[in-house]
Amino acid sequence: MVNEKQGFSANGYVAIIIWLVALLVGFTMMSNVNAPFNISEVIILIYMIAVLGCLAGFFMVQPNQGKVLTLFGSYVGTEKRNGLRWTIPFFMRKSISLRIRNFESGKIKVNDNLGNPIEIATIVVWSVTDTAEAVFEVDDYESYVTIQSESALRNLTSTYSYDPQNEEDISLRSHPVEVSENLKREIQDRLGKAGVTVHEARISHLAYAQEIASAMLQRQQATAIIAARNKIVEGAVGMVEMALDRLKEKNVVELDEERKAAMVSNLLVVLCADKSTQPIVNTGTIY
Repeated sequence: MVNEKQGFSANGYVAIIIWLVALLVGFTMMSNVNAPFNISEVIILIYMIAVLGCLAGFFMVQPNQGKVLTLFGSYVGTEKRNGLRWTIPFFMRKSISLRIRNFESGKIKVNDNLGNPIEIATIVVWSVTDTAEAVFEVDDYESYVTIQSESALRNLTSTYSYDPQNEEDISLRSHPVEVSENLKREIQDRLGKAGVTVHEARISHLAYAQEIASAMLQRQQATAIIAARNKIVEGAVGMVEMALDRLKEKNVVELDEERKAAMVSNLLVVLCADKSTQPIVNTGTIY
């Protein structure tokens, strides 16, 4: 595995001053040559060619950018220092962006761990932290990020259910924070060999597939209605108990078991009914 290391380069502003001085010296020597052709003129010509060739060693490094330096196919280092730099002109230089990027996958259809088809998409925030691995370990690191992120999303979705089956289960819909952390970890495991660091991964779209969406919606509505009914009945029973206890405590009226049962039935009907009840006024005795 090729790991990133510091490449050779010098401050470009100092180097350009030295280059201008060397160029001026070359022109001065050329102006002092009077003979039509001799060995000194050949040396001066070679010197001027070398000075002019050094001009190709200048390059610019933008903020949050790296330059991967290679020499005849061999990796010699990476330069991340900003500004004008100078290096050996024979070094090939490839620019790699170190800026943070967003990748949003398309909506993919995959089955959860219960076999229900769902549609899911993710947003991955990533950046290149090792330029050598990004360039030399994979063929195209941007395409690698795309494919491996979607592959990790498919694998993660198959390990969770869309809705929790009990209170302790972690599901895609009820535990977004835990699912996002696991998704980030799985994507990072896949992209680490490409010199990429994943800063954040979260689900951007989650829904049942169209062929089962209506049926699952009815199931969710039924579950919600049952939960609401349980709360209503629980509260109504508590109110009935409180009413019977207060009547007994205040000695308002003595009720036998049959009358208590009738009162409980009437109170539950009033408290649990979907619509307003119509009272019946009894003008006779309770007996």
